[in-house]
Amino acid sequence: MLRHEQECWARGLTRIAGVDEAGRGPLAGPVVAAAFVFSRTAAEAGFLGELARLTDSKKLTEAQREAFYTLLTGRAGLETGVGIASVEEIDRFNILQATYMAMRRAIAALPALPEHILVDGLPVPSLPVPSTAIVGGDALSLSIAAASVIAKVTRDHLMLALDAQYPPYGFARHKGYGTARHIKALLEYGPIPEHRRSFRPVRETQEIRRRQGHPEPPALATPPWNLRLEAE
Repeated sequence: MLRHEQECWARGLTRIAGVDEAGRGPLAGPVVAAAFVFSRTAAEAGFLGELARLTDSKKLTEAQREAFYTLLTGRAGLETGVGIASVEEIDRFNILQATYMAMRRAIAALPALPEHILVDGLPVPSLPVPSTAIVGGDALSLSIAAASVIAKVTRDHLMLALDAQYPPYGFARHKGYGTARHIKALLEYGPIPEHRRSFRPVRETQEIRRRQGHPEPPALATPPWNLRLEAE
């Protein structure tokens, strides 16, 4: 998990940032990216200690992610930057470009620019410093794995807040992914402002609702099911 970092250290580089994102696939909510910088001492000590089981956030339980998130954001020698691209940006520019935007914002949010970036997946254009793209990097690089956890937990927290505002959609359970419950809620209530209208399942459920004669949902802070309850 430190091979890619060690290759950078061997070249005399000291500030290495891992970068990853969360939320490319869901039908609702923003895409979130994180950049994470270990000091070499913290990375080597952590890899042999409390971070020994840190890996791709998708392979961790929710409790494990939360524990690592607390550890990664609360220790000296560890730096975190978070970047978010909104639903409006996703719909306007497409999800890939919005993901790149979130990653660049995460890097800019670090206390100082890194000397090199290890990014999960394919190359990302227009990064401010040289980078290495690593397919499956969140399971191969400790820095990327840390960024993966930070991005995932940050986005999950945002979706929990959205769930409190719009409970019938079940965001706390599926975090915006296109589960059967989510699609059913879209068909019943229509999309909320945080739904990605450029995504096909959202478009298709809107079209079904239009064919069934449902009006477009009101752009109000009060959700439609609350309006229904108040009228009863």
